Amino acid sequence: MNTENSTRSESGASERGEALKDVRTVVVKVGTNVLSRPDGDMALGRIHGLIENLADLRRRGIKVILVSSGAISMGMNRLEFDKRPTSLQDKQACAAIGQIQLMAVYQQGFDRYQLPTAQLLLTEDDFASRTRYLNLRNTMFRLLEMGVLPIVNENDSISTSEIEEPGAGKGAVFGDNDELSALVASKLDADLLLLLTDVNGLYASSPDPGSGENEKPLSIVREITSEITAMAGDSSDERSRGGMGSKLQAITIAVQSGIPAIIVNGLTADVVRDALAGEDVGTLFLPGKRLKSRKHWIAYASSTTGRAEINPGAREALVERGSSLLFTGTVRIEGDFKRGDVISIIDDDGQEFARGISNYDSGQAEELLGKELDEIADADFPEFITRDNIALKE
Repeated sequence: MNTENSTRSESGASERGEALKDVRTVVVKVGTNVLSRPDGDMALGRIHGLIENLADLRRRGIKVILVSSGAISMGMNRLEFDKRPTSLQDKQACAAIGQIQLMAVYQQGFDRYQLPTAQLLLTEDDFASRTRYLNLRNTMFRLLEMGVLPIVNENDSISTSEIEEPGAGKGAVFGDNDELSALVASKLDADLLLLLTDVNGLYASSPDPGSGENEKPLSIVREITSEITAMAGDSSDERSRGGMGSKLQAITIAVQSGIPAIIVNGLTADVVRDALAGEDVGTLFLPGKRLKSRKHWIAYASSTTGRAEINPGAREALVERGSSLLFTGTVRIEGDFKRGDVISIIDDDGQEFARGISNYDSGQAEELLGKELDEIADADFPEFITRDNIALKE
């Protein structure tokens, strides 16, 4: 384990204080397992404790956006499902029923603190379309200016990218509310992403109360390396989607937007208050170099309509030298895309490491595969994808 990457010490405490000293806008994402009891009923006491903590932040002048899961679980309970339905239509029905219950609890709770709320149900098109995404940004900013606390969820009753089985939504903008919360944080220029889950943070290995050093999660992660990513297990249950792997994907989006992120145990009372106060709770991920807005949209907020596999030499040119993608380095393409669409760029192992805006329709691109620059001198563009329209996801 790289002790330089994660520490729990006095220097770590000072890093927390420095990372959190200027927080003015925070996105709080709460998972289904935090909102529900083991029997599926709403954990009303815990929810009202969260509401009290968020209201306290608003009184201190910190703007709050709440991204809340739980609609499908609430609907399952209302319809007396004993396990997560497999039918897409049943999941959508549960979401439509449960969303009403969820918002009723939130509205009643925040009303006790005279804090107005707004509901925003989003689909991937709200991010994939740059016009809609800018409209969403403007609406969010205005709500915050008016002192309103926005409550965000994916619109599961009409959108299927989150509730379909993994792999079904090829090219989706986000697959769960973890990634949605990170996109919201990045688009609203938030100062912190706080993920509330049912574990204490990121562990170096599976938490074992008798194993000594593994009893506590990592305190600070300064860089998301392959070693850190490997620590994420695969956890989900019959009422929720996503696990630590999903959270690390979301945190990668946040830190590449220059936003610190913290994973904390939402089952712990007052954990939001403690996290914002700089207490040593959960795992803090420090921000990295911020991507430019356009490239961030290409990398994370766009949906893809096709894929381009490139050879190792082309991959090196893109990653190491920031080059454009040429047809000579492109091995094959998949999908039916148009000029101006965002497509995935994959290596010879099939791993997506970048996205870019194509200069050609898929049919035109197919005819130019492997050709040298002098062979396409009469083409509209010498490049398949211009370097200014390529965003690395690593």
